[in-house]
Amino acid sequence: MAEIEITLHSSFADISAQDWDSLACPEAADGRPVDPFTTHRFLLALERSGSIGGRSGWQTRPMVAHRAGVAIAAMPMFAKSHSQGEYIFDHNWAQAFENAGGRYYPKLQVAVPFTPATGRRFLTLPDEEAEGTAALIAGATQVANQHGLSSLHITFCTEDEAARGAALGLMQRITQQYHWHNDGYTDFDAFLAQLSSRKRKAIRKERQTANSAGLDIRSLTGDAIEPTHWDAFWQFYQDTGARKWGTPYLTRAAFDEFHATMRDDILLVLAFDGDRAVAGALNFIGRDTLYGRYWGCTEDYPCLHFELCYYRAIDWAIAHGLQRVEAGAQGDHKLARGYLPVPVYSLHWIANDGFASAVADYLDAERNAVTEDIEVTTAFGPFRRIASDDPDQT
Repeated sequence: MAEIEITLHSSFADISAQDWDSLACPEAADGRPVDPFTTHRFLLALERSGSIGGRSGWQTRPMVAHRAGVAIAAMPMFAKSHSQGEYIFDHNWAQAFENAGGRYYPKLQVAVPFTPATGRRFLTLPDEEAEGTAALIAGATQVANQHGLSSLHITFCTEDEAARGAALGLMQRITQQYHWHNDGYTDFDAFLAQLSSRKRKAIRKERQTANSAGLDIRSLTGDAIEPTHWDAFWQFYQDTGARKWGTPYLTRAAFDEFHATMRDDILLVLAFDGDRAVAGALNFIGRDTLYGRYWGCTEDYPCLHFELCYYRAIDWAIAHGLQRVEAGAQGDHKLARGYLPVPVYSLHWIANDGFASAVADYLDAERNAVTEDIEVTTAFGPFRRIASDDPDQT
């Protein structure tokens, strides 16, 4: 069998969309991709818009493995000079390593920038998972060693990838998010019927409050999204970004790129006061999942955040037969609104043996704590346990 050749690139533009997408989303040949974020057009949009590259701290270094001239595996890799925009937090690791005299940055990050959504990170042909994954990991750790980089981090990978990576010697980490699952609901009321009476009443009250403000709420996708809608959403995004993480990660040009190449993969929920948009939520559409990404507003309305980000997303997912809504990172408040905790996986390699041992001990304790928390939180979640526990079906 021919040897595998690894190539490191400095731009997604250097890789043909056909080659990349044959690995990232071969299923898109007969429909929507499972994961919109690892598609060539999404990653290239980040690059073309200046959201990554330059002084962003995300230097594009995608890796592709070929055998006999055929691309068999790839991964979206970046050289990072900080830990912003990752959502699997290693700031404490960086501080500890540098306090001990080490240099944590730059590091290698395999991820989709600014996107806390689980998806494949080892993009391999279906019959090349084992060899392709091994080749990519070997290539990435070789790059790190050759350039004196501290570490390699593969974040928001799938559970199967986490198992494969761990078998190859990487350290596995488990954190958690809150996702909504469609249990074959015919409509929103069918979903509500599965909740406890108290949670059901609270959600109905929130929806009533949000919808009594007299706003016109529209769920837009494809050609129904107009360039002027992005002007409004940019204001919402800037406001939220300034309050949450200081500087918005995406540039204004990113939304123009999304509009040009991905508007069929986008659900934009906007609230209008007359002709003026006052709030909005941006979602990306996968084959089975609706991914909530950003929210913002220029005027505050009670419960409007919950309505646009959570309840309208559930409405849309049910209507279009999607199995999940992933509403982004963190947020214990999602539990009361029908979103349950799920494990999130990442893989890590650290060059320094002593520091790697310390991190491994930390990860063992963290995995146990997160696993227990998911079990306890799920058990005491918002759903009815048995019918007799909830006689009030109003």
